[in-house]
Amino acid sequence: MSDRLSYEETKELPDSVFGLPERREYPMPDAAHVRAAEAYFRYCPEELKPKLARAILARAQEYGVDVESPVVRSYARS
Repeated sequence: MSDRLSYEETKELPDSVFGLPERREYPMPDAAHVRAAEAYFRYCPEELKPKLARAILARAQEYGVDVESPVVRSYARS
C-alpha cells in the first residue's frame, strides 16, 4: 500500500479518521498516515494545533506508533 491516498480513497474515508474531521484534513487511516500527520503538523493553523495534536496521539496509540515530536506532545497538553 502506498503512503499516499488518492482523491477517491480520501473521499471514502469516514470523518473519524481525520485529525481535523470538520475540514477532512490530516487523514490517519493507518500507522504510516499517523507518522505523516506528525511530519506535516507544522502546517496546521495555529488555533487548530491542540486539537490535531490530541488526534495524532490518540491514533498513534491505536496503531502502536511512537510520536517523537516534542512539539506535538506539548500542543496535546494545551
